[in-house]
Amino acid sequence: MSSTTTFALIRHGQTDWNAALRIQGHSDIPLNDTGRGQAADAVGHLAAQEWDFIVSSPLSRAAETADLIARGLGLTVTGRIPGIVERNYGSAEGLSAGPELDALRVPGGPTGIGGFHGAETEASVADRGVEALQLLARNHPGARIIVVTHGTLIRLTLMQALEKPVDTIRNASLNVVVHDQAGWTLDILNGEPVPAGNLLPIN
Repeated sequence: MSSTTTFALIRHGQTDWNAALRIQGHSDIPLNDTGRGQAADAVGHLAAQEWDFIVSSPLSRAAETADLIARGLGLTVTGRIPGIVERNYGSAEGLSAGPELDALRVPGGPTGIGGFHGAETEASVADRGVEALQLLARNHPGARIIVVTHGTLIRLTLMQALEKPVDTIRNASLNVVVHDQAGWTLDILNGEPVPAGNLLPIN
């Protein structure tokens, strides 16, 4: 059996908080109608290849996206994995840009959405994301697995696995990463093929 495991990492479809540019994190915000349409569109992109099964984050926006994709592809959602929930942003969740959010920023910390008092660290998010994918690879060597999860979780996981910057992950976009004994290879990011030569060793 091949030791190469292929993952399609799919960010959930849009929610009302996404549309309003509010930070979601662990807050369990459902898909909106646009998000359900994006999940249906993702089926078309995924249908070009064969997949074995689907897992997802237990948060409802990811779980519903996974269920819609599974229905469209005739696959089964085999598990909801707590380790791939979105980053916990603490008191920043529900907020958008403005003075209230600025007051939560850690002085001298990361810019953008990185540094907030009480938020889970980026390193913690990346560690649990990589660990979840590695466990799936060990338990299902050679499988082709759709993982429906969250944008920051995907981005930080890929950054740690590949040891290079990764762009913001778009809602319901196709991201394909391959894991084998040599390391991780990113084939598709936000629906676009990635140039060859990005193979890096596993830490």
